[in-house]
Amino acid sequence: MPGPLLPALPSGLPPGTSPVAPSGPLPGAPSGLPSALPSALSAGVPSGLPAGWGSGGLPGLSPGPLLHVAGPDGPWEQVHDRLAGQGHVLVHTTWGQWLTAALLDPGLRSLLGRDWPRYRQTAAPAGRLRFAVSRMVLKHTAAAALQVPADVLDLAYRPGGRPHLRGLAEAEVSLAHTDELIVVGISRSGPIGVDAEPVARRPSFELLHPYVCTPDEAAELAALGEDERALRLLHLWTLKEAYTKALGHGMRRRFSAVGFRRDEQGRTVLAGEPDGAARWILATHLVHGRYLVSSARRPPREIETASRPAPYPLEETGLPPAATLGWQLPGSSGAQPT
Repeated sequence: MPGPLLPALPSGLPPGTSPVAPSGPLPGAPSGLPSALPSALSAGVPSGLPAGWGSGGLPGLSPGPLLHVAGPDGPWEQVHDRLAGQGHVLVHTTWGQWLTAALLDPGLRSLLGRDWPRYRQTAAPAGRLRFAVSRMVLKHTAAAALQVPADVLDLAYRPGGRPHLRGLAEAEVSLAHTDELIVVGISRSGPIGVDAEPVARRPSFELLHPYVCTPDEAAELAALGEDERALRLLHLWTLKEAYTKALGHGMRRRFSAVGFRRDEQGRTVLAGEPDGAARWILATHLVHGRYLVSSARRPPREIETASRPAPYPLEETGLPPAATLGWQLPGSSGAQPT
């Protein structure tokens, strides 16, 4: 029999193990600059989290860690090999680890290409540098994966903000960033979407469940304890962000119209899809012990066609204005490219 509707979360953390990595910036994170962490889903950092959230074992999360690339020098062979062998690759880094390279790169304008005007027009210094670094990471990752020079790649944006590499239809890309973390996804099997959120973020179930959860998901979450409910809601958020970004719809698609369930093998699949016939591969990883990173991509056998209808209708999100509720949505996706 299939398991619960919601994706499984890790359990069985050894006693005394801290569920969240020590506070403070990640290695390489810049100091003295304002954080870009949105307050959208944050109502304070919890003093304790449910058992199972940490670095031991992590049953319920996806195997195969993301590749860490600490700067423009790589290592890049693993990125190319992962894409060649598996058809996709996920890379993570921190923008502080790339900051010096961005500041000192005499070819930054050529590398950014059509993104150069937006880079120059970004008023806040931290936001401008973060923007430049995220594009550098994306282009260097794609260049290594495809074995082409980074500065010849032309990064553009489809309606809705989904990035793509002009002239390279065989490769799809996705970008996410939150706090110091930057995540890039590359796929040769069709659309890919990635999203990242700090595991210590506390989403408000009362405010968000009508806009994020299906009725079945909301009912299952409501039966959980407060801490586990908040984490599972955050988990759902990252999965739905990744999936809608892969579709190119971002937050124009109502999250509550997209449901997930667990199949007989405990894998996360779209609600309504029969076991063994999933058209999307959904995965979540714990990075640095403090970030949830979710991805959505097509299986290698699938080929995206323009004539294939979307599995869910495109709707307005229906989310209340951020200013009214005193929070804003995560800045790692949406109608505008990030």
